[in-house]
Amino acid sequence: MKTIKITWERLVDDKGETCDRCRDTEIELDKAVRFLEKSLAPGGVHFSVEKRGLNFAEFSQDPSRSNRLWIDGRPLEKWVRAEVGQSPCWGPCQGAECRTLEVNGTIHETIPAELIIKAGLLAVQRQVKKLSGKHP
Repeated sequence: MKTIKITWERLVDDKGETCDRCRDTEIELDKAVRFLEKSLAPGGVHFSVEKRGLNFAEFSQDPSRSNRLWIDGRPLEKWVRAEVGQSPCWGPCQGAECRTLEVNGTIHETIPAELIIKAGLLAVQRQVKKLSGKHP
């Protein structure tokens, strides 16, 4: 089975700092990948993570790019049927309306490991279906 790629973008300022929600999402992302690797590596499933930093000019053009995750080429919100929203964010974000996700009535500023794990498992399921000739 191929490696499942996870890509995450967030604003990083000139000092290498990010906001609290992105810092907390990074902790959740690392926790989720450790869980997925530990659980699925024996079956030949692996995950790679690319963490992309956005500069303030890129962020200013589209603040919703910050704290966005893709799993196997699809946005996290597509995997977990989340609605994308926004709320004010501070620190390097300077009060911009940054990305949130709403799942089952709960709004997440920080993306919890559980959502990342769910999306990762769904991506693996899709890969298995492709290998077996049953395309989703």
